[in-house]
Amino acid sequence: MMYAGKQSRKSNDGSQKAKNRKYVVKRLWDYLIFYKWRLALAIFLTVISNLLSLVGPYLTGRTVSAMENGVKFDQVFLFAGLMIVFYILSSILNYSLSIAMVKISQSVVYKMRKDVFDKLTKVPVSFFDQNQTGDIISKISYDIDTINTSLATDVVSIFTSLITVVISLVMMLIMSPILSLVFLITIPLSFIFTRTLSKIVKKKYRLRNMKLGELNGFSEEMITGQKTVQSYVSEAAVLSRFDIINDEASDASYKAGYYSTVVGPTVNFISNLSVTLVGVFGGLLYFNGSIDLGKLTSFTLYSRRFSGPINQMSNILADIQSALAAAERVFGLIDLKEEVLDKDDATPYENVNGEIEFNAVQFSYDKKTPIIQNLSFKAQPGQVVAIVGPTGAGKTTLVNLLMRFYDVDGGEIIADGKNIQDYTRDSLRRAFSMVLQDTWLFTGSMADNIAYGNGEVTREQIIEAAKKAKIHHFIEALPQGYDTELTDEGLNISKGQKQLLVIARAMLSNTKMLILDEATSNVDTQTEIHIQQAMLQLMQNKTTFVIAHRLSTIQNADLILVIKDGNIVEQGKHDELIQKQGFYNKLYQAQFE
Repeated sequence: MMYAGKQSRKSNDGSQKAKNRKYVVKRLWDYLIFYKWRLALAIFLTVISNLLSLVGPYLTGRTVSAMENGVKFDQVFLFAGLMIVFYILSSILNYSLSIAMVKISQSVVYKMRKDVFDKLTKVPVSFFDQNQTGDIISKISYDIDTINTSLATDVVSIFTSLITVVISLVMMLIMSPILSLVFLITIPLSFIFTRTLSKIVKKKYRLRNMKLGELNGFSEEMITGQKTVQSYVSEAAVLSRFDIINDEASDASYKAGYYSTVVGPTVNFISNLSVTLVGVFGGLLYFNGSIDLGKLTSFTLYSRRFSGPINQMSNILADIQSALAAAERVFGLIDLKEEVLDKDDATPYENVNGEIEFNAVQFSYDKKTPIIQNLSFKAQPGQVVAIVGPTGAGKTTLVNLLMRFYDVDGGEIIADGKNIQDYTRDSLRRAFSMVLQDTWLFTGSMADNIAYGNGEVTREQIIEAAKKAKIHHFIEALPQGYDTELTDEGLNISKGQKQLLVIARAMLSNTKMLILDEATSNVDTQTEIHIQQAMLQLMQNKTTFVIAHRLSTIQNADLILVIKDGNIVEQGKHDELIQKQGFYNKLYQAQFE
């Protein structure tokens, strides 16, 4: 979709609204479960690798017991050998697990990006009018990358920690239920502290992601408009504004990092406290004869294994909270409302003749400030209808309504005797060719850019369209001719040449209706004359809507609509409107004063 006249935008897509953590986790789980067999394999590898590694503390205790009352070398070597085998197998499985999780996370990210991009092709044009491009790109790239990193590492860590904690606790209860009571003190402390701080950390990361999105959006706008910034010597003002936004982003990032960093050392302290208590009370039990040295050794190792995951969970808390905050923003995009669906009985727009009628049309963008008020006119097939008026009168809005980028608030637009809302959107838009003031080109060859949107076309058809647009000789003079690659948005050619390429694209299309929105605004006077001659050929047998500021270019139009404040104040042919000495005449004479 394309839309002329983008304005300064403020994000209101609702993606910053806090969602229930369970909701976000469930949505992420839905993506994971989509690859259930890979996930099942990862869980299997996680369980087996951790079981193998958790045999180690038990074998260590048996080894110590084998040396307690005289060294039994056969048992020592046996237990030591088993530990080496188990640890090697555990490492191999962990390596396989890492590869499996990377594949899963990449698959999830691939599907998530696909879902986001698919949604962006279906949302109304109004979404792009109201949201910064940089912020949208930030969600597609940075936020999804954050989720990817978390899925690849944190999911494994959570499963590993859960298995380790459960098995370690069971082993400790078997070896010494009394000594296990130490954790009745330390576990609640860790849980309460972690739960309380996690709420704060999540809010901080949500704010950080939002501020980074604003920073990306502002940077994208300023880089795109750098020539304008320099031409108006506004570098100081831009830098000042950037400093403010950058400070806010840096401050939000610092606070998020600060609160997430506090968790680790504190939980680590509690973990060390539990190990200290195990050492003290375990020593007392050993000297009391309630536990042997081997079991005490195993218990101490299991207590470290038990406390380690709790500490690890606190360390990955920041990543998890960051991923959840990022997921909220991404799901905010995926959950956007799509364009209003076609009616159930909508039919394709076929056998196009090009008769268009506006009947008492009313429209406003914000439902408060009327843009179009009770506007009516009729364009016969093959007519050239010019739309003129001062800036903000509603000229481009007519095009938006005609293409159903927006729907009317009142009245109706009729195409070939039928309300355009009774046609499918796709077929309606295919009935038009458009040349907008804001040209859009993509990275690709000259030929590809001309052929865009026109289906399968031959090189001869492309060359013929370029000749009609008076750009054939320019393209032929390039090093690779029609195969010359354009850089991003055609930055290696002039604005006028970009406009001519877009005009050639329209000339290649075979539609019955044409929209020209300031189509010659970026070309010089001499080129404009050639374009006007080509346009006459292009507009033959086509209903053409021309939005123009240069009134000299529409003097031969079959119908001129003069719009002011959303109403048609005058209509007719050029000579008729001049003779009326009305508003059109004032506009026309003003261009020559």
